Amino acid sequence: MFTKTMHQHVVILASAQALFQIVYVAVMTVGGLAGSAISGSAHWSTLPIATLFLGTALMMFPASLWMAKIGRRTGFITGALLGTIGGLIACVGILENSLALLGLGTFFIGCYQAFAQFYRFAASEIAAPAYRPRAISLVLAGGVAAALVGPVLAQIGVPLMQPAYLGSFLLIAVVAFISVGVLQGFHMPPVYATITSHSTPARPLLRIVAQPSYLVALFGGATSYGIMIMAMSATPLAMQYHHHELGAAATVIQLHVLGMFLPSFFTGSLITRFGVLRIMLVGALLFAAHLLLTMTGTGFASFVSSLTLLGVGWNFMYIGSTTLLTSTYRPQEKARAQATNDMVIFIVGVACALSTGWLLQTIGWISMNLLLLPWLGLSVLSIIWLGVYQRFTRTK
Repeated sequence: MFTKTMHQHVVILASAQALFQIVYVAVMTVGGLAGSAISGSAHWSTLPIATLFLGTALMMFPASLWMAKIGRRTGFITGALLGTIGGLIACVGILENSLALLGLGTFFIGCYQAFAQFYRFAASEIAAPAYRPRAISLVLAGGVAAALVGPVLAQIGVPLMQPAYLGSFLLIAVVAFISVGVLQGFHMPPVYATITSHSTPARPLLRIVAQPSYLVALFGGATSYGIMIMAMSATPLAMQYHHHELGAAATVIQLHVLGMFLPSFFTGSLITRFGVLRIMLVGALLFAAHLLLTMTGTGFASFVSSLTLLGVGWNFMYIGSTTLLTSTYRPQEKARAQATNDMVIFIVGVACALSTGWLLQTIGWISMNLLLLPWLGLSVLSIIWLGVYQRFTRTK
């Protein structure tokens, strides 16, 4: 009975993840372009992307603590409604030629993202321990639909209504609202109440965060998201600067997002077989390959190959980091531990998104990516250090 219920709810979460990722990918495809069209300045073009991640960072902790009181289902539905409202506000921003209103709209979509970040944790909570890595990866595999639909949806919306990009954000609002209906079917299985019953008091947050495994999971998540956000938000702008059509940029984003989520069908099994640190390390090496491929130029092939590798690297590193994180806290500690992790990740995301337009304009696509190599190198060293630390403490 438990296994059947568990799989049903993983499917619902994967469906909700797919709808959210469609919204996210569509915003990442046209958000910077819409910002550039309204502001007329490359420096402020990625402001709608930055406010997206600002909304996520600010809502992360309140969302987690609130869901600990009222439940995952109500919180997830609230998040989808915020996404719907955000899409509609962004439409008003496009109509009024207001960068502030467009940014406010994407801020609300970012709040939606904050709630959606807990889909993967909800999957880990309802899954049996042996199935947990696969449950997390299968929920994230819902993003495959986003790869196929998100860039196309954004592209279709551009000429659909005037002014440009109005149709894109209206379609974003519709997709977010569909998610409200999907999430109506999600309920934490009754058996979960017996699993999470506890008498041991929760540890202080600082003690949880200070664990080596938590710190490496956090740094890995922040690295994977930060580098991915910079590349993903810069790509449509960089391709526009180098005279590529929107359709070509949409294809690159589509293949990138496929790289992000298609491996999710087997990433969990790879983690179970080879260990989480090895998979995170492979992800970091794929990130390095992406950064080096950006040096090959600004042709279509260069963008496609580097962004596809970036997607696969993100998948291995992010799912690995999430899996590692779930081993660092007790059930009664999950709300604070999860929220702290994701809040830090999206604060990094805000900084990366806000600086992308300026860096792209100032030093160009290739140099911007090369600046990230030291950051990635530190992440590789942290993963290797944790592996050595764990081996030493086991044999002590």
